Amino acid sequence: MKPLALEKKQENRSINFWLASFFGLGNAPVAPGTVATLLAGVPCFLAAGRLSWQMQLAFFTVVFIIGWYVAGKTERELGRIDPGEVVIDELCGYLVAMTGHGVNFVSILSGFLLFRLFDIWKPWPIRSLEKKLPGGAGIMADDVLAGIYANVLGFILLKLVGWP
Repeated sequence: MKPLALEKKQENRSINFWLASFFGLGNAPVAPGTVATLLAGVPCFLAAGRLSWQMQLAFFTVVFIIGWYVAGKTERELGRIDPGEVVIDELCGYLVAMTGHGVNFVSILSGFLLFRLFDIWKPWPIRSLEKKLPGGAGIMADDVLAGIYANVLGFILLKLVGWP
């Protein structure tokens, strides 16, 4: 059972918080980014993955713009830089990772694993984006770049193993 003060805090969260946490997925007790990628990113891609890559790109751009706004607002609301509850960036990053890929188990799994690898590892210049860009821009940009890395490497690896 949650303490009353915690319940009260959760009740008073803004719509920005609920969107940034993707309706509470960011409150997962362990690995909220991974949970959000699995429970929001994969279903969103299953819904959008049969669209043209241009429409997928448009969809991810809308998610990015909304995420930039609500992540920045939530960061200020919580008074912490890049709070763990904000997971709309993982949703957006995974959609970038999957843009143009086929809707099949191998693509979805490789995209998930590669995106999480780059999002956690944060090779150059991903980490510097996160630190240099303020607010929602920094929260979103590092995941988008991790998604771009995962997307490109995913295409290369799938081609190398002969997967269509």
